[in-house]
Amino acid sequence: MKKIIHMSDLHVGFGDLGGKFRHIVDNLIAEKGGRAGGYVIVVTGDLIDNAHHPQMAADVRSGFDDLRRAGFEDILVIPGNHDYGTGSNGDKKFVASFQQAFFGEVTGYPRKNIIEDCAFIGLDSMAEELHWYDALWSEGQLGAGQLGRLSAMLREDEVRSCAKRVIYLHHHPFDARSLHQLKDSKKLRKVLMAAAKEGISVDALLYGHNHEGKAHNGQWGIPRCYDAGSATLKPRPKAVKSMAWLQVHSSTRDIDIENEDAGRDQVLPLLNARSPSI
Repeated sequence: MKKIIHMSDLHVGFGDLGGKFRHIVDNLIAEKGGRAGGYVIVVTGDLIDNAHHPQMAADVRSGFDDLRRAGFEDILVIPGNHDYGTGSNGDKKFVASFQQAFFGEVTGYPRKNIIEDCAFIGLDSMAEELHWYDALWSEGQLGAGQLGRLSAMLREDEVRSCAKRVIYLHHHPFDARSLHQLKDSKKLRKVLMAAAKEGISVDALLYGHNHEGKAHNGQWGIPRCYDAGSATLKPRPKAVKSMAWLQVHSSTRDIDIENEDAGRDQVLPLLNARSPSI
């Protein structure tokens, strides 16, 4: 079964973060390239900083292309609030453009990929945050329709029969904050707990958004619950930058999903690693 590299919140297009993303790509190839075929890369949203600038998505795709050429064939992504607008103001028109840019087609959610006996299910936590009355701020909402489809998908034979199941989304499902939360987190919990009672466990829940990189392992009975932080260490606004509890961390993780011991998972210091020679 393939291992997982989980990263989040690249924010390519903000300041020098595009260069930092390239640094991450280069170091990932240098450090893991020889075993690239044994990994699935999962990026949980905010790939770009502002959807109004198409070049940002092109820069991310260029990095992904280099990773694929190095052997990382499986790269799974999901949108965040910045992928659908400015981060604090979303627009429905960017839903299709994100999908075309990163999936090559206009599709729906949840997105399902079965990779070596592991089911990966991606959720769009911006699905219900793009109406005129709630497009502002940085909150997320999955919506009843998507949650219903998730419930049905978990019970599909090919998902149910997998050895492992991984769900990934952008908005943090646990640390609720005003104007910065997943509004229907409790409803997501209800769906996952109902499936667990039928023997359909979720082995990892992966997300980002908060930039803090914390693990909440064991929440909702799920062994691995990871916030990947901001891979490129996007800085906080000056008004809150000095608050100790809001410090930004890069917690890109190497996850051995087949191993029951989550303590064996590693945080990869890809920004601190030495850049490969050109």
